Amino acid sequence: MIEKTYDAAQVEPRIANLWDEAGASRAGAGARPGAEAYSIVIPPPNVTGSLHIGHALNNTLQDILVRHKRMLGANVLWQPGLDHAGIATQMVVERQMAARGEPGRREIGRQAFIDKVWEWKAESGGSILGQLRRLGASCDWSRERFTMDEGLSRAVRKVFVQLYRENLIYKDKRLVNWDPKLRTAISDLEVEQREIHGHLWHIRYPVDGQSYDVSDPSSFVVVATTRPETMLGDSGVAVNPEDQRYEDLVGRKVRIPLVGRLIPVVADDYADPEAGSGAVKITPAHDFNDFEVGRRNNLRAINILAPDGTISLRDNAEFLEGLYAEDGERAIGMFEGLDRFTARKLLVDWLEEEGYLAKVDDHVHMVPHGDRGGVPIEPYLTDQWYVDAVTLAEPAIASVRAERTKFVPRNWEKTYFDWMENIQPWCISRQLWWGHQIPAWYGPDGEIFVAEEEEEAFATALAHYVVNGTLTDSQARAMADDPDGIQQLLTRDEDVLDTWFSSALWPFSTLGWPDETKEVATYYPTSDLITGFDIIFFWVARMMMMGLHFMDKEPFDTVYVHALVRDKTGAKMSKSKGNVIDPLELIDEYGADALRFTLAIMAAQGRDVKLDPQRIAGYRNFGTKLWNATRFAEMNGAVHGKALSADDVQLPLNRWVLTELARTVSSVDEALAAYRFNDASGALYRFVWNTYCDWYLELAKPVFMANDPRAQQETRLVTGYVLDRIYALLHPFMPFLTEELWSVTAPKEGGRPAMLCLSEWPRDAFADETSAADINWLIDLVTEIRSVRAQMNVPPGAEIRLLALGADEATCEKLVRHEASLRRLARLFDIENAAQSPDNSAQIVSAGVTYALPLEGIIDIAVEKARLAKAIAKLEDEISRIDKKLQNERFVANAPEEVVEQEREKRAAYEQERDALAQAAHSIG
Repeated sequence: MIEKTYDAAQVEPRIANLWDEAGASRAGAGARPGAEAYSIVIPPPNVTGSLHIGHALNNTLQDILVRHKRMLGANVLWQPGLDHAGIATQMVVERQMAARGEPGRREIGRQAFIDKVWEWKAESGGSILGQLRRLGASCDWSRERFTMDEGLSRAVRKVFVQLYRENLIYKDKRLVNWDPKLRTAISDLEVEQREIHGHLWHIRYPVDGQSYDVSDPSSFVVVATTRPETMLGDSGVAVNPEDQRYEDLVGRKVRIPLVGRLIPVVADDYADPEAGSGAVKITPAHDFNDFEVGRRNNLRAINILAPDGTISLRDNAEFLEGLYAEDGERAIGMFEGLDRFTARKLLVDWLEEEGYLAKVDDHVHMVPHGDRGGVPIEPYLTDQWYVDAVTLAEPAIASVRAERTKFVPRNWEKTYFDWMENIQPWCISRQLWWGHQIPAWYGPDGEIFVAEEEEEAFATALAHYVVNGTLTDSQARAMADDPDGIQQLLTRDEDVLDTWFSSALWPFSTLGWPDETKEVATYYPTSDLITGFDIIFFWVARMMMMGLHFMDKEPFDTVYVHALVRDKTGAKMSKSKGNVIDPLELIDEYGADALRFTLAIMAAQGRDVKLDPQRIAGYRNFGTKLWNATRFAEMNGAVHGKALSADDVQLPLNRWVLTELARTVSSVDEALAAYRFNDASGALYRFVWNTYCDWYLELAKPVFMANDPRAQQETRLVTGYVLDRIYALLHPFMPFLTEELWSVTAPKEGGRPAMLCLSEWPRDAFADETSAADINWLIDLVTEIRSVRAQMNVPPGAEIRLLALGADEATCEKLVRHEASLRRLARLFDIENAAQSPDNSAQIVSAGVTYALPLEGIIDIAVEKARLAKAIAKLEDEISRIDKKLQNERFVANAPEEVVEQEREKRAAYEQERDALAQAAHSIG
């Protein structure tokens, strides 16, 4: 006998172990001979990461596709792995060292620190993969890869060297996002915008050749800035060429207060005549827009910051050039070595005292912060390695234009194109120790030698210097005296590569490239990529570029971009709001299946998921419903594991349920093919809960109780047969529960031929439209009667009459044939034909026929009318209240988007309820 209750906490780990022991998720498991390949690469989570709700959604959707394809017999690979997460991992290990009182990384040196990171990884890293297994992710765990694996490292070196030799990787001095706390360049994804209540300082720059006079506006130009300290690196002032106020100033110079540097006034469209004074200070080394203005107008780029964000002026040739010695010394004496914000305050005080500060405005603005370091980032001019992304982007753009790779939903193509068609050089170097060290060596004369292995770099350098003879005499003698002397002359680049560089190779490096492996030949290109919208630029686009360049083929056919998981009110989750939902806690409370099914059924394309734990509880009840239905079927002799042919089924009830089953199979297949996970889940929910549990089993009860052995045996066979297919259809969504049900319902003789996860996907095509229409007619009529009973507050135990008004012959025949079921299911004591509806009757329409339900003596009509009127009025008030809110332009403009949407949803629900009650009130006159 099946256990009375399903215990997810006990069952899920046991089932997971059974899958592992059977190798059920290994590449090719369950594949038909000669089956086509289907592959997905997991978006590699950070080795430092812990499962969050976004991971849960992303991996649930991947697992649904993978399990579906596996059951269809495809040759499936779901490739798992981890990203080495350069900054995050280095920070974790450094914090651990500090907590233990150990020397810092700079004290112990690079190699010793890297050894410590590997130790940490072996002990603590990658716990998220175990958490994904708790979720039920059926990856091929035997093939787990890590972006710092030797195989993947070899792929990274090969790609870097080849791109360098093709002039697609180069060094350049450009602006980057610089984290002064971590002292490294960071990507845009690692920058978060924070709203800051700051100030806008308006500063007077005296015009060269005129006496500065605060009362004479013609003697100065006013510029405004939120970062006054950057004026130390100004090299120009821009005005709009159409701004007549400044047409006589263009080409002249103004003087920077305190430092005294003369800088030109240039005409550039970047300056907005409507913003402030219309004049903009230009600091090319410390602002991304200013950098471009500087390039267009040949302005100098003067970096006035050290890597740690302190002011660096002493020995700064760029800063000192063009300054009088006393001006330079004064600035150095005031600011050298100060933190940028300390320098800001000191400079503002000086400007005010000397009469250069025109005014100060309170100013709320967005300030970029490093998401790891937590401090404001600086646009920073520095030498870095870059990829020529413009060239690599061209074929990647063409592939999506030609639909060789498709985005779902399609609107994300616009986001892809907007970025790719305006792409900038990709900064790939990071000033870290943990990561892929750049395979470049520098000679004593600055010559760069790039090679996959250091031996090749040494050999190339030796040949270069022997042929060119560019070494000094002492260097040449040292090299001649020591066979390894060239090694002593070369210095390796200390930087490592951006994490996204190695991740860009993920679809083929994980398969063993650059070797020509069987996996590369079989599974590349991959089939689907499931990802979030926030990494379309950082990962998806770069995989497209690298895949096309090195494999001459797009890395995937389809990119499904899932939405964001928000809290139940629609607010974005954040630690500061305290509304973060931990999926591991949800799994502990409700089970992995309930969480998975909730995420899937809410994953409508283009719509964020509003996750309410109560919804998860509801879908846990869905699993309980199926468990109890299985127990009921067992108690009534359901037969599992038997084949079924159309000739075996005669009863309309059974032919109906098999027809509905076939329709459901078709709906699920179509929905999954179109990545409509919510539609597939919804179709399953309706069939299992409504069609099978609520209606089929209810209508089958009289058959089980009747004295008709043939009908009983047929119904037992169909009951078990449909349950078996329900388990299979639900398996990709709720794998643990269904695998357990598949096991506990195995026939005592012969058992099951395979675990459910490797069993055949249902392909039912049974169709009996006549039987389906007949039973659905009965269900629709009972549903309408039940709805009226509920709306009219008819006591549950009260039996009422049903009058068919002017029914045709076919309807009368159905009423007679289904009389027993109608009486039992709708609580009727009589069913008659009538010419007209009696007074005080509720009316319904089903299948085009009008029916009356006389309620005189069953309910107090007057009281019921009053109750309905009161309820309708209350709903009208709620609708009116919401309308006033939504018609208030200030509310719509200022309220968070999720709040406005919530109000709209509440209005729609109130309106639907009001209309239903109004119809009920109308039906009783």
